[in-house]
Amino acid sequence: MPLEAGLLEILACPACHAPLREENAAGETPELVCESQSCALAYPVRDGIPVLLVDEARRPA
Repeated sequence: MPLEAGLLEILACPACHAPLREENAAGETPELVCESQSCALAYPVRDGIPVLLVDEARRPA
């Protein structure tokens, strides 16, 4: 289930404050990914709710 467009416009990465983009890979948990090249943390979306905690974020590979 995609997030509302208005919500994505106001959310920012808690670590670096860059904008976030939604990524939904088939068969994987949806994520909000930081658009900053230096940060690029991926935050999970569980039951339609973004979990914007740095401790819960996945580091880029």
